[in-house]
Amino acid sequence: MTTGAVIPATSTAPTTRQVWTRARGIVLSVVLLLAGAVAIAVIRSDNRHGDLDPRSADRYGSRAVAELLADRGVSTRVVTTLAEARAAAGRDTTLLVAIPDLLTPHQQSQLRASTAGSGGRTVLVAAGGSSVERLAPGVTADPATSLNSTLDPHCGLAEARRAGSADTGGIRYTTTHLDADSCYPSQRLATLIRVPAASGSGDTVVLGAPDILLNDRLDEQGNASLALQLLGSRPHLVWYLPSLSDSSATGTGEQKSLFDLLPSGWLWGTLQLFIAAALAAFWRARRLGPLVPEKLPVAIRASETVEGRARLYRKANARDRAAAALRSTARTRLAPLVGVPVSQAHAPEALLPALSAQLHGDGQTLHSLLFGPPPGDDAALIALTDQLDALEREVRRP
Repeated sequence: MTTGAVIPATSTAPTTRQVWTRARGIVLSVVLLLAGAVAIAVIRSDNRHGDLDPRSADRYGSRAVAELLADRGVSTRVVTTLAEARAAAGRDTTLLVAIPDLLTPHQQSQLRASTAGSGGRTVLVAAGGSSVERLAPGVTADPATSLNSTLDPHCGLAEARRAGSADTGGIRYTTTHLDADSCYPSQRLATLIRVPAASGSGDTVVLGAPDILLNDRLDEQGNASLALQLLGSRPHLVWYLPSLSDSSATGTGEQKSLFDLLPSGWLWGTLQLFIAAALAAFWRARRLGPLVPEKLPVAIRASETVEGRARLYRKANARDRAAAALRSTARTRLAPLVGVPVSQAHAPEALLPALSAQLHGDGQTLHSLLFGPPPGDDAALIALTDQLDALEREVRRP
């Protein structure tokens, strides 16, 4: 009977090197995707640095219009907090809100309360549906934006008539105010609306796109004329750039979670990465059907197969499984010799009495030999093998 140790179930599991070899393509793809996303974010961040900032001279900044206003005696001051913006609202001040959608609903309501009766002008740049309804009650943003960028005034507002065509195409608005000026229509919906205050000389201007304020678009169409007239009607211009670090954004209990602060593009990108990873895992783990046995191209001697497997078993150091295999095989061969069905060969109460009756031996010794605990070392395993061989020879002896 061949000796050796039986390999454990985990011996056929892939090694660390094999796992890395199979997964390195997926890992490399994920790393490249993340690196590309970070690179794109950095490049876009650099390009859009100073967006609508009157101190920025890049293409998306608004330094040019601030310089032109300064030549006409209009001072420009940048504020980044709601408290500064509310304090600056006044009869001789134009308050420009660069990105109204960054404000929380509570901030929008507070800002509206300060500007409604100030007597000054409030200019909202590309305000979305939720923000425009709070900052300019009675004005509603249409979900569909303008198809054209350059539009004609088609209204009675003096500033628009003098400026002529301008790049106001963007968000489109409707209003319930009968005395409002609706200008630069796109498919009958205005992209610039001026709403006079209920009392006093103040008003609110809602602008559908920021193009007329950008450095690289100021010299096109009537953009410069329209921008200077809208922002230069008062001697002071306060340019409000809402900031996420403003304490008023979280001081009212309306704290934003991490997902609220992340741009929607990053969330969709992360979802796509998860879907791609799931598809890659499904592709790698797919099964095309049951295993199909194939005939070996050459005949291999049984002794070579046993010897090879025995070396693997010994390398695995699995004496418990080896002993179990040896005992199971011995019981299977002994049962027919003593008149016990093979189906009951592994039942001690059926096999041991039949063996004891034929050998006139100690049942306890037979139980330890055929159903006992696994050997503690290789020497004990070899001794067990010899004892099982001896038992089988004795049973077969006539």
